[in-house]
Amino acid sequence: MRLALGVAYDGSGFCGWQSQPSACGVQDALELAIAKIALHPIRLHAAGRTDTGVHGLGQVVHFDTDSDRPLSAWVRGVNAYLPSSVRVEWAQPVDDEFHARFSALERSYQYLLYNAPVSSALMAGKAGWFHLPLNVAAMAEAASYLIGEHDFSAFRAAECQAKSPIRTMTKAQVREQGAYVLFDFSANAFLQHQVRNMVGALVYIGKGAYPASYMQTMLTQRDRNLAPPTFSPSGLYLTQVRYHEKWGLPLAKNDAKSITLVI
Repeated sequence: MRLALGVAYDGSGFCGWQSQPSACGVQDALELAIAKIALHPIRLHAAGRTDTGVHGLGQVVHFDTDSDRPLSAWVRGVNAYLPSSVRVEWAQPVDDEFHARFSALERSYQYLLYNAPVSSALMAGKAGWFHLPLNVAAMAEAASYLIGEHDFSAFRAAECQAKSPIRTMTKAQVREQGAYVLFDFSANAFLQHQVRNMVGALVYIGKGAYPASYMQTMLTQRDRNLAPPTFSPSGLYLTQVRYHEKWGLPLAKNDAKSITLVI
């Protein structure tokens, strides 16, 4: 039997999603907790591997088991063995052909940036921070260049193992909410560090280092050396993974969760 789970987590205390020899990954904590209910070792497959310090509001995973348990056991039972910073929000049986990563149609991320002279004590680890005033209108204009199918090599980490840098961006928006700036991105898939690199570029445009059109230049030149540094992981959230409705997952008809709920 194959089961899909919806998972949320605070990534501050973990070394990213992926399992590590030191067992510091979110995957390690979740596999151990699920094994307590399944009564056998578990190997999880996730929709995406978030980096150290990145949070998840809409991560989706799947695993296989022969253990027959009520769905409540895969939610409340598993949560009883998890740290308070990780929660299973739903469980759903799926067809054996379903794969959390390869069946995904679209992934959505949000980045929360606190824009003030002094960083926020309460949002430490939950939001990025930039101290200078930002021109959000210019950032929004620059983000519009990201929409569509592009070679995102300028925003790709050097260690990225993706076979192709081509991705299709369906949403790239920047907006203000009080002292915060919110970045919204959706695409069929993302390269390693792509969102944080795009945020870094948008912040540089917002502070006046480049015009909005420089975003198009970076895309065209496909040179990571022309793009600003990678931004902090603290304010990055995986908010939704979208699948075809045929899989019957609870989130298939829902809008992406929003980090605006946090603030």
